[in-house]
Amino acid sequence: MRAFSKKHTLEFKIPSGTSRGVLTQKESWFIVIAHNSQFGIGECALLKGLSYDDEATYGQKIEWVCNNISLGEEKLLEATQDFPSIQFGIEQAFLSLKNHNPFLFFPSDFTLNNASIAINGLIWMGDRHFMFEQIKAKLESGFSCIKMKIGAIDFEVELDLLHYIRKHFSAADIELRVDANGAFEPSTALDRLKLLSELEIHSIEQPIPTKNWDAMAELCATSPLDIALDEELIGVFDPIEKTRLLESIRPQYIILKPSLLGGYVRSEEWISSANDLKIGWWITSALESNIGLNAIAQWTYVLQNKLPQGLGTGGLYTNNFESPLTVSQGKLYYRNNLSWQADLIDQLCT
Repeated sequence: MRAFSKKHTLEFKIPSGTSRGVLTQKESWFIVIAHNSQFGIGECALLKGLSYDDEATYGQKIEWVCNNISLGEEKLLEATQDFPSIQFGIEQAFLSLKNHNPFLFFPSDFTLNNASIAINGLIWMGDRHFMFEQIKAKLESGFSCIKMKIGAIDFEVELDLLHYIRKHFSAADIELRVDANGAFEPSTALDRLKLLSELEIHSIEQPIPTKNWDAMAELCATSPLDIALDEELIGVFDPIEKTRLLESIRPQYIILKPSLLGGYVRSEEWISSANDLKIGWWITSALESNIGLNAIAQWTYVLQNKLPQGLGTGGLYTNNFESPLTVSQGKLYYRNNLSWQADLIDQLCT
């Protein structure tokens, strides 16, 4: 058994704004395992400034994994406890190797092109015109659930944009979600949530910064708008601590990003705790390439969560990998009559 690693910098077609700044590039690493003419591929999707494992030694750790691939999956996962995105890459690579197909993780009706996954359309932050044009495009392309990032421009402008959607589409027509990425101050957050609730918003992700458990718990208890935890989950790995966080804050939802949380197993620990506490959840990708998106989408489908999921569309980048993933009418499909990029394995191994 041998393993290789490859760094690939994804280039955004259009600079994409969040409350933490504007993104123009996204760094990903790939682990490729070769064994008896079979290959397994896993994406280690690092998000600068957000990933728990955003460390100077990140590339060295991936090289160590490749040099010690013969240790096997279990021991490699134990050795990468502080590198959740690398853990997810390891899980993917071994699972696809086991399935004798580098792009097959969870065989299902989804991978047979007999089923799809409902997803939300994402509206990136920017000036009023840019966001307005995105909203129109998503509505015209058939999305029934839209997620708008807020917190970077004037709040009144953001409210106006949401009013525009509601003026033309009722809550029965379009489900609206917003994501503040922790941009609101705890002292003013409740007032803003009240204003948002008047627009029949489905939920808001991470309204205030992380590590404010008491303030977040108070918001979740008093807000007229459902709250979903996102960044709050990053860096919490112990199953007992996961349950303690959810019991303390009692959010209405949690958002699961396997690249940030440590892969399938660690994400499923969150799901188990949430289910026990009757807390809702859905899955979200974290700007992975089509390789990582594919690994997340296949897992998401077998979980059979009927809410619209926060999965990417693969269309953000100029240099993404060609894949069978397509989006139509607000749903993600695996069109198995389409092929993965022909030279992909050669490209990742050289």
